[in-house]
Amino acid sequence: MNQIQITILGISIIFIATTLGSTLVYFFKKDISPKTNTLFLGFASGIMIAASIWSLLIPALDGASDYGKLKVMPVAIGFILGGVFLVFLDKVVPHFHKGTQLEEGPKNQLKKSTKLFLAVTLHNIPEGLAVGFAFGAASILGDMGSYISALGLAIGIAIQNFPEGAAVALPMRIETNSNTKAFLYGTGSGVVEPVAAIMGYFLASQLTQLQPWLLAFAAGAMIFVVAEDLIPDAKMEDNPHWGTWALMIGFVIMMVLDVVLG
Repeated sequence: MNQIQITILGISIIFIATTLGSTLVYFFKKDISPKTNTLFLGFASGIMIAASIWSLLIPALDGASDYGKLKVMPVAIGFILGGVFLVFLDKVVPHFHKGTQLEEGPKNQLKKSTKLFLAVTLHNIPEGLAVGFAFGAASILGDMGSYISALGLAIGIAIQNFPEGAAVALPMRIETNSNTKAFLYGTGSGVVEPVAAIMGYFLASQLTQLQPWLLAFAAGAMIFVVAEDLIPDAKMEDNPHWGTWALMIGFVIMMVLDVVLG
């Protein structure tokens, strides 16, 4: 494949994986068990933590070499701004966290199913941006190795998006009493990822001087999601070893992907 085809593939598979995961609503009659939910969310946390380090923060530091001894500054500031961005979204978008039973955002009359959908959609924005920024940076470097590395990040995100799609669709069936509606909710939660990825691609490819900032921004947003949402929603205190091992396995898989393909 050429570089354009690799970029299209990388941006597409993160959405396709979510859609495939959502199809499980047609094959499983029950909602996922608490232990399975812990496994899914722990695994996703490990993927996102490793991706933030190897695919985003380390390349951001490398790209900030022009700053000399101060190269850590744009990365540190960008990382914090990523968290601030998620706090902003939390304040302006109404949503509901199933695991913690916590409702955030402005008061509204939206259905609980819609708020659950919006909660997962918020999680997916940083993932899409991360993939887009990675491919945008690759387009500037121009070498095939950079594209393969970005594809590795997309594959890692896609791997964790499959169970994430199921984790959205299966509970939605209970809320909507419909397999088809639950599937559409699960699939719809992933639509934002390729949209964010395309936006991230054009930002990173055009604003070359901001690449270290953008990569660190995506890392900060992803770590914020892990710390505030995924780990609390996983309720690891109920199944500590299952959740911890799932996180470690997810971390190792993403690390291997990045090192092998990077």
